[in-house]
Formats: sequence, C-alpha cells, structure tokens
Amino acid sequence: MNYKISVENIHSKYLNIKALFSKIDSQKLLVKLPSWRPGRYEIQNFAQYIRDVKAFGTDQKELKIKKITKDSWEIETKNQRDITITYQFNADIGNAGGSYVDDTFLYINPINCLMYLEDRQNEKCGLEVDFKNNQQVACGMSHTKEASKVNFVADSYHDLVDSPLMISDSIQHKTYEAEGSTFHIWVKGKTEIDWPRVLRDFEKFTRKQIEVFGEFPEKEYHFMLWMMPEANYHGVEHRNSTMMTLGPVSQEFDEFYIDFLGLSSHELFHTWNVKRIRPKELLPYDYSQENYFETCFVAEGITTFYGDWMLYRSGVFTLEQFQKELETTLRRHFDTSDLATESLLQSSFDLWLDGYKKGVPERKVSVYHKGAVAAIILHDIIQKATDQKKGLDDVMKILWLQYGKPFIGYTLDDYITVCEKVTGHSLAEYFNSVIAGNKSVWEQTQEAIRSLGFEMTRSPEGYTQLNLKEASNS
Repeated sequence: MNYKISVENIHSKYLNIKALFSKIDSQKLLVKLPSWRPGRYEIQNFAQYIRDVKAFGTDQKELKIKKITKDSWEIETKNQRDITITYQFNADIGNAGGSYVDDTFLYINPINCLMYLEDRQNEKCGLEVDFKNNQQVACGMSHTKEASKVNFVADSYHDLVDSPLMISDSIQHKTYEAEGSTFHIWVKGKTEIDWPRVLRDFEKFTRKQIEVFGEFPEKEYHFMLWMMPEANYHGVEHRNSTMMTLGPVSQEFDEFYIDFLGLSSHELFHTWNVKRIRPKELLPYDYSQENYFETCFVAEGITTFYGDWMLYRSGVFTLEQFQKELETTLRRHFDTSDLATESLLQSSFDLWLDGYKKGVPERKVSVYHKGAVAAIILHDIIQKATDQKKGLDDVMKILWLQYGKPFIGYTLDDYITVCEKVTGHSLAEYFNSVIAGNKSVWEQTQEAIRSLGFEMTRSPEGYTQLNLKEASNS
C-alpha cells in the first residue's frame, strides 16, 4: 500500500489523495478508512471529510466502486493487478488529532485520511507528500526530500497512521540526548522561546521517566507542538512522537510553559504506558469499530498522575507547582464525579459511548481524573505494605518487562496480579471499592494524599483544596 498526497488549491482546504494497491488477485476489493484513532477512544467517522472517490485499474480505466458501509468501499477489479483510488480529504481541523493545511503549513494525521486493505496492514508502506513549503519536516517516520516532495517510509500501516507529520518553512527545532536516545522538540507558531530552559527541563523529566522503566523504547522521539491563536490544550500519544496543540499563542512564555511541560511529560510517559504496555484488547488495533476495554484507568489515569509527578520528582516542578497541578486533578474528580454511579471499569468501557462529553450528572467518572486518584491510592497502599521499599514505580517496571517490552498486551487480571505481587498481599478490597465500586473515595484519597505531604479540605463553596503540611512530613 502506497500513498500520494498533494495540495493544489490551498483555499479549498482539500488534499488530493491517491492510494495505490498492488498485486491484487481478487475479483472484488474491499477498502476501508479508519473510523477512529488510537488515543481517543470514540468513533469519529473520518469518512465524513472525504469526497469524489474513484477507482482505476492498471490500464487507467475507471472501475466500478460502491460504498457498502459508512467507511468502506467495494471495487470490481476486472482482473486488474494494480488498483488506484483517488479522493479528496478536507483538512481543516485545528487540533492535535486532525489534519490541516494553509498557505505555509501542512499538518497530516494519516489515520484521518488513508484508506487500507484489511489483510495488508503489516506490510511496508510508502507516502509521498507534495508541499512547496517543506524546509522543516517534523515526523517520527523515516523520510527524504526531493524538491517539493517528501517521501516517507513505514514498516507497516499501523506505523504509518501512528506518525503525524508537520511540514512548513517556519518550524523551530532543537534536540537533546538522554540515555542513548535523541529527543527532538519541534514548535510551530511560537516565536519567543527560552530554549536553554526548555532543553534543561525536558532532559530532566525525560531522564527521570527512563529511570522508572530502566530503558527507552525508541532511538528517537519527537515532541511536536503547534501553537493556536485561541485557547487550546490537546495532546495525542504516538509510538515515537506526540502531537500537541496549545494556545493562545499570544501568551507570554512563562504563562504557557507550565502547560507545555505538563502535556509533554504526560505524552512521553505514554511511550511506555499504552503505546507498548497496551491492553490486550487493543492488540492489534481494529480501526473499523469500537475496541472495548476496561483498563483505560491504567492507560490514562496512571499517566495523568505520573505526568506531573515526574516533573516534581525530576526537580522541574517545585512542591508548590506540583500541589497546584495535583489540586486541579483532584478537584476535577471530587467536585463533580465522586458520587457517580459508574465505576472506573464501567467508565473505561463507556469511553466509546460518551467518554469525551460532559454527559448527564453523576453518571460516569473520568478515567483520567479518578484514574489518577486510584493511582495515588494504590501507591500509598504499596508503600505502607512494604515499609516504603516499593511503590507504583515497581508496578510500572514489571508491566513494562512482562507485557510492554515483549509487546504482548495485558488484561485486567494481569494488572491485578502484578499489583498484588508488588504489594505482597491481596488487593481485593482496593479493586472492589476503588476500581470496580462507585462509592466515594474521599477518605482513601485523604490518607494517600497525607503520605505525599498534603491534606484535602473543602472550601466554603464546596470546592476541593489542598493544603501543604510541614515540609518535614512531605
């Protein structure tokens, strides 16, 4: 499967796409477009952005193509060995999960717009992008440039669609090294950046994260940031990169920097936790339908906690900055969802239903926020059971070695087994009440927070607050 993307009319916002499928040996060919993207577990129906789908054979004669579901098409091949599908994709979505084009900037999230054959997903793929303003190419895929064209090579369709790319003449680029890997920082739209500070802080939290797992899965990694004119906060994890959008661009550097750090640390942790330490239900991804799983509280909740915790433990965040970010996480759970009827397991499963919407009152919990609370409680339980000798780091290290590094996927039972192995005794009460239950976890959280050096209180208006205890107790 090979692809060509070109831009003829910038103002129309449409990309011209050719998908070339070779060595076809069937009378009918079924092609699909993904209906969702990894990192956001909801159906997004990318086919709604496509128009003018046509198919051609080796002889360039048009073939009959019929849409048979909302995002799949059937082609009568007439014994043609090579099939080309042409279509246009509207690239006008300004967030980290979309695709966008204007006069000077092209951002492509390949999973939005590249059709595929079900039985060819593990074969090598090529992508040619023709865009005149291509002095800087930010992407985790291997690529070469020739005039206006950039040629990308991926080991599989899975790698291709897990590799967003930014192309422009105006992207800033810096690198740093950590434990044998090279880390790239690409920034589009923000001109005044304190690069010495950024590189120093990024190296600190990167080394601290690697210290948890003992190694980094990739030789190179790309932090890709696109600054937006309006308020924005969005990040998406990928195998060897992350795409992030922040805004407004008019903010002073110090105003946006905390968000930049928090988002980047969170997404880097995903390189292990979910991109490699992956729920078994997501191996491999099925892009055509919902991939239900109950452990998103592990994938997102633990990562939410670790994102800020790594910044604090690496010395990038002060105790007061960590307190502020932790209070935000706790408030987002306790001020709205502590008495919700769904458990973390149920809300993980229901991400595909309404997980990214506000939803009706007191129905669901956030896998991010209650998931982070659950991680804090688990860390405290392990610490107390092992006389402070072990903690959540030990759980993550075992998950990496047993499931992430060999890339075999874990189940809920596997996760429970690992947690109990580290703790040294049964965690039935924790999993029944905090993970599978729907009762308030205020008391368990209060006890765990005290161990981190904080105390939770309620403001007169009912909002959750954190108070620092004496430094000697933190």
